[in-house]
Amino acid sequence: MNKKLNVCLINDSFPPAIDGVATAVVNYATIIQEKLGQATVVTPDYPEADDSVFPFPVVRYPSLNTTKLVGYRTGVPLSTGTIDKLESGDFHLIHTHCPITSAILARILRDRIHVPLILTYHTKFDIDIANAIRGKSLQKTAIQMLVDNISACDEVWTVSRGAGENLRSLGYEGKYIVMPNGVDFPKGRVSDALIKQVSEGYDLPEGVPVFLFVGRMMWYKGIRITLDALKQLAADGQDFRMVFIGGGTDKDEIIAYTKRLGLSGQVIFIPPIHDREAIRAWYCRADLFLFPSTFDTNGLVVRESAACGLGSVLIQGSCAAEDATDGQNSFLIEENADAMAAVLRRVCKDPEAMRRIGENAESDLYISWEDAVTNAYDRYAYVQENYRAGIYPEHDTFSDFIFRALGGGMDMHIQALHKRDQNLQEMNALRDRAFDLIEEAQSSIEKDLHDFGDYLDRFH
Repeated sequence: MNKKLNVCLINDSFPPAIDGVATAVVNYATIIQEKLGQATVVTPDYPEADDSVFPFPVVRYPSLNTTKLVGYRTGVPLSTGTIDKLESGDFHLIHTHCPITSAILARILRDRIHVPLILTYHTKFDIDIANAIRGKSLQKTAIQMLVDNISACDEVWTVSRGAGENLRSLGYEGKYIVMPNGVDFPKGRVSDALIKQVSEGYDLPEGVPVFLFVGRMMWYKGIRITLDALKQLAADGQDFRMVFIGGGTDKDEIIAYTKRLGLSGQVIFIPPIHDREAIRAWYCRADLFLFPSTFDTNGLVVRESAACGLGSVLIQGSCAAEDATDGQNSFLIEENADAMAAVLRRVCKDPEAMRRIGENAESDLYISWEDAVTNAYDRYAYVQENYRAGIYPEHDTFSDFIFRALGGGMDMHIQALHKRDQNLQEMNALRDRAFDLIEEAQSSIEKDLHDFGDYLDRFH
């Protein structure tokens, strides 16, 4: 595709907040900006954000501190200043990666600049909603609003087939296509020196199996299954080390549960690591990645580990296991601790099996972000053509009416602000002209007085 597109990417999570979707948006924007076209990221404001590190522009809009509730700040999409700024961005297409506040902002912007809107569904939001909202009726209302936002988009993408099934279970009836995410790691291992550097100071004896988890420390990631399985290994007398890297609202409870199981000496907790090479080094140091999550819709960490030649233990039928084959490039288990423990017992006695599974995972499961984003960018062209051809249905639901009304109200407000600014400029210009006239008059009077004084001096 020859035409360079100017893409507006919108998402709630973005650095300094780190999760899989934030990583996706960073990679979309970076690859588009550096190799394909132009990209601008629109995301809620964070007090400690430093956007100068990115090769693309970032537009921040007002936010509320909801980190204790949902793990990140929530944007306030009804910001006239933000909409006004984005309206002048000359975008060809809007791509939102969140179906809540980001989608609201995207819908308002679409009605202002008349370009197609794509949404990628990354996460099982019904679980997030259940964790954040108490009360079935409120949860149902929130899910309905989410589905309305998704249905209002011109094209919907999911990161896996399982994500699409989850979307259907919420009540979404429209079409969607699967557009997988990629990995920003190159294939292969890092240097032994870097592995030694990142792991220095931790109790990781040579010859002792090292298991790894990277991600948000939330119970719904299957972490209890892992800990209960490790308890069984410890009871068998099997030595091992388990490394958890990440943060999350359940982390304190997870640490406390680990202590109750008597595993503190064999389990290591490390805060989130933002240095990608350091994360690669940990994948390379481990012998097996444990990811018994049925929550994740794509499981980027599984592909990250595969890039480093590290195999994974996954739940049979989960989204993370969609492209995995048991015994070939992964170990697939039932969703319980006994099944996890059985695999770990077996591989601890057969380290070669872990190495072989890791090599196959590297060749079978890896997909680069450059390939993933290039595929998405190529699809953008078809979306533009379909939009111009009127193929996408008109959006005329009640929520569309509300957002158009909001957009119209914001438009009038922005016009009023522009008129106010224009009036202020005119008033300032009149004021400056008045000051100039006063100065000119004062100078003229002073000159006349001086000349009159000279005239009087002649008679002395």
